[in-house]
Amino acid sequence: MDAESEDDEDVNEIKVDAATGETSARDYSFKLRVPPSVNDARKALQDLQSLLKPPHNKTLAGSAILSPVLKERLTQVKNFLWLYTDTHDDGTTCSENPVGGHWSQAGDRAARNAGKAQGVHLSQCLRSWAKAYIEDQTALPYCKQLQKYSHVNDEDFAAELKLHLQIIGKYVHVQDLVDYLSLPENQAQLGMSKPICLRTAQRWMTRMGYRWMKEPHGQYSDGHEREDVVCYRQDIFIPAWARYQAHTRKWKQDDLTVEDISTYSDPFGRRVVIWFHDESTFYANDRRRNCWVHKMESAVPQPKGKGASLMVADFVSADYGWLRSKDGQESARVLFRAGKAQDGYFTNENIVAHAAKAMEILEKNYPDEHHVLVFNNATTHLKRADDALSARKMPKCPSATWGVSITKKDDDGRPVIGMNGKPVKEKIQMKDAWLLNGNVQPLYFPDGHNKAGYFKGMAQILVERGYTNAPNFPAECREFKCPGGKSDCCCQRLMYTQADFANVESNLEATCHARGFDVIFLPKYHCELNFIEQCWGFAKRLYRKKDRSSSEAILKRNVIESLDSVPLLSMRRFSVRSLRFIDAYAKGLNGTQAAWAIKKYYGHHMLPESIMKEFDDFHPSDSMTSI
Repeated sequence: MDAESEDDEDVNEIKVDAATGETSARDYSFKLRVPPSVNDARKALQDLQSLLKPPHNKTLAGSAILSPVLKERLTQVKNFLWLYTDTHDDGTTCSENPVGGHWSQAGDRAARNAGKAQGVHLSQCLRSWAKAYIEDQTALPYCKQLQKYSHVNDEDFAAELKLHLQIIGKYVHVQDLVDYLSLPENQAQLGMSKPICLRTAQRWMTRMGYRWMKEPHGQYSDGHEREDVVCYRQDIFIPAWARYQAHTRKWKQDDLTVEDISTYSDPFGRRVVIWFHDESTFYANDRRRNCWVHKMESAVPQPKGKGASLMVADFVSADYGWLRSKDGQESARVLFRAGKAQDGYFTNENIVAHAAKAMEILEKNYPDEHHVLVFNNATTHLKRADDALSARKMPKCPSATWGVSITKKDDDGRPVIGMNGKPVKEKIQMKDAWLLNGNVQPLYFPDGHNKAGYFKGMAQILVERGYTNAPNFPAECREFKCPGGKSDCCCQRLMYTQADFANVESNLEATCHARGFDVIFLPKYHCELNFIEQCWGFAKRLYRKKDRSSSEAILKRNVIESLDSVPLLSMRRFSVRSLRFIDAYAKGLNGTQAAWAIKKYYGHHMLPESIMKEFDDFHPSDSMTSI
């Protein structure tokens, strides 16, 4: 057999994967070192150049689907073949290219030109790829993905590991998996021949869906399902909400920018717009904690504490976004530097003034709509007038000294501080009560009475209301624990049941009702019902991306820019989520059930009527403890 036939036989014996075109890159046998002819290499080089850069008037098959890795490999093969075929016409080596015509030396030079210091492995790959391409132009050097078998890919195997981790409990460690698979009996049961290392256990945990991260938190549950809170939510808040919800704007489920007119009814003669109020605080040093850090980066000094703060109070609605005038010149937003040495604290007076500012903008810019203001059920928001009716701490018998204790204020409305550094207190008389027939009932004896100016006491007040046996009642039950189902166990309990004492408006309600605005207070511990909370979160995410600065002016600018960057479409998405929670509570679900339903019916405006049955079917063990 002549040399040419030997070369042809060696080339034909090169193994090429028919599916991927991958050739053996680690063939150290003699046939790898047998070079093809220079003429065959030149023909392959011309085809390769056309494949990498086809003519403008011709599109070569496959040229449009070259991946970056494949294109890089073909370019390296082209450079290698150019070095190999750069010879004289008679095939002899030219002085300008000493590796021309030398197969192995040209491969080594091409590998070094590609940036490989040694280039041994790449040189072998280039020779293997080139010989395969010379033999068959469809045998391209694709990057073949190695298919490795892993035990954790077996569903039964993974299920056994997950069951073991569930038995351990909530706080599992990767080492628990290593220890479990180090026992011979467990290896035999799972078909393993040896234990695994810590790194393998980490990879398996990832493949099974576990991630080392902070535990995700849902809504707060402290007090969420307390009896009095649930009673207010179901008996007061939801009926009040239902009266307005039917007259508010609805948005199409597939496009929140388009109003769904088909669901609208308007007995009030105008549309209802619901505005949610809340406060939030931004801190100067509140910045992102997680970022890509280079391994060479060293620690830098950080400011201690949260830094300067700026409190923001605002109103938001799904209809218009942040409350502002139509021309954008007026805004209901209040910026407040909370602190004893700053602007003080956001008191009930500030809340009432903020509501008045909002109502002024609404009256001027949106007079054709009925507006409802929604506030959190906080003590600051519920504060009543200083002289408002209250049976708390009332004495049973007449008293010459009893009155309502309040903080004394100067002409500017600021508290008067005494010599001991504490606010000075003074007593004022409680306002008159109202009888069921509409007549006024003074709580103090009138002039001319032998006890003129005395507080009458609960017993006398109740006698005047028809409870003639009130003097026989105790002032209050022991430890304020009245027996259930009774309203005449003590004077104080009986006073609490009187209509004028039970229905005292807060300062906020009185101010809003006087101007024709309605007020709703959210149930306690139900922040999921106030979608402005998510607006704060969106704004703070944008705020944390800004550069840190100790300047209060820059802090204020960053806060305003972040708040104004919250899109109206996102606000409507947040609103839809809150509406789904309200709908879930209206259908009788508790907090846990509502959270499950919201996740299951994500994207729906309303939950189906069968949601309770679906929850019981999905959580049969929890149905025994549901509402």
